[in-house]
Amino acid sequence: MLVIITSFYKVRQSFVMNQQAAVPQKTRSEQETENEANRLKAQVEAALAAVAVRSPGEDDLLELESAADRIERAARDFTTALRGLAQERKATDDES
Repeated sequence: MLVIITSFYKVRQSFVMNQQAAVPQKTRSEQETENEANRLKAQVEAALAAVAVRSPGEDDLLELESAADRIERAARDFTTALRGLAQERKATDDES
C-alpha cells in the first residue's frame, strides 16, 4: 500500500512540475501592466467606498477630490504600461 501511495505521489509531483514548466513566465511589461491594473482597481474600490459614506463636510469633499486625483494617476500609469506591453508584443511579432 505504501508503495502505491509513494508511486502515486511521485507521478503527481512530476505532473505538477511539468505543468508549471509549461506556463511561460510573465515578462516585465506583463507584470507591470498587471500591477498597474490592480492598483487602479484598488483606487476605484476605495473611491466607491468614499462615495458610499455620504458624510457631509469639508473632509468628505477633500477625500472625494483626492480619490479622483489618485484614480487619474493610476489610470495614466496603467495606460502607459498597457501601451508599453503592446509595443513589446509588436516588437516580438516583428522578430518572428
